[in-house]
Amino acid sequence: MKLKYGVLPLAALVTFGAVASEFNPWYAGARIGNAHYTRAFQGDVLGYDDRDDFAGGVFFGYRVRPWLALEGGYTDLGEVKLNGGGWAYSGFDAVLKPTWALTENLDFFGKFGGFYFDNDAKGGINFNEDDGLVTTLGAGLEYYLTDAVSTRLEYQYYDDMVDANVHFWGVSLVYNFGAKAAPVVVAPPPVVEPEPVPVAPAVVAVEPITSNVYFGFDSGKLTQEDVEKLQPIALRLREYPQSQLYVIGHTDSKGSAEYNQRLSVDRAASVAEYLEGYFNISESRIFIEGRGEEQPIATNETEEGRARNRRVEVFTPGFEIEQ
Repeated sequence: MKLKYGVLPLAALVTFGAVASEFNPWYAGARIGNAHYTRAFQGDVLGYDDRDDFAGGVFFGYRVRPWLALEGGYTDLGEVKLNGGGWAYSGFDAVLKPTWALTENLDFFGKFGGFYFDNDAKGGINFNEDDGLVTTLGAGLEYYLTDAVSTRLEYQYYDDMVDANVHFWGVSLVYNFGAKAAPVVVAPPPVVEPEPVPVAPAVVAVEPITSNVYFGFDSGKLTQEDVEKLQPIALRLREYPQSQLYVIGHTDSKGSAEYNQRLSVDRAASVAEYLEGYFNISESRIFIEGRGEEQPIATNETEEGRARNRRVEVFTPGFEIEQ
């Protein structure tokens, strides 16, 4: 799909960040479920009246990498009841959330961090009441209904909050700010061969030029070496106004296929923007395509192989001109 761009100076292009241009990394959500209490001192001795209660909360997060987020929020873990009294627990989570893609729309995630809790004792016997910081960890599955909306099924454990451990099971609804659908790629029009003429003038064949531009992990930044690689192609485009440019982006297999598809388009776009803006090449002559992780040229099992796969293929076809 051919995209429209504004003319950007070279200094802005070499500081291009793929993630920042791709989407807003913030997200927010809400969760509901059940809190199950275990190991309370009085509960172990006297027995609970009720170990379970409704629980829920709200949270927000920031993706520092496609596979890693910082997440925080408020959680109300309900109340455990014992002998006419009990405890009510609530507090604030702060966790790291690593993610592993299972399919295009389904991720597995983990959680590890801290929970600052408030223990509100209730009832007529001597219940301990305190607040403090404890360890929390968890895991779950996240399914993307759309690019902007996902739902989670998750478990989270809260350890040793004065008189109880808590096991939370629940579901969540998440909204991802600024998410956008992957662009639809339209194949460029075929090159039409010139029709023969009765008296053929001298014909000169102009050879095609191909160059690969490689990128760092999760990056769309052009280096000075990349700029030098693009010089012959840029000069060809300026010398022959009839020439066209095809820019095809690729990624390695790290991250989800959906994210890599969008990243491959952004990488191709950064190269196209440089050639268009710096050499004043008309956008009507440039065709962009992103192929994500689908066409590796090396193994994705090694760092060297993944580095070769993080590339943009820049190609201007050959043609013939009459002189």
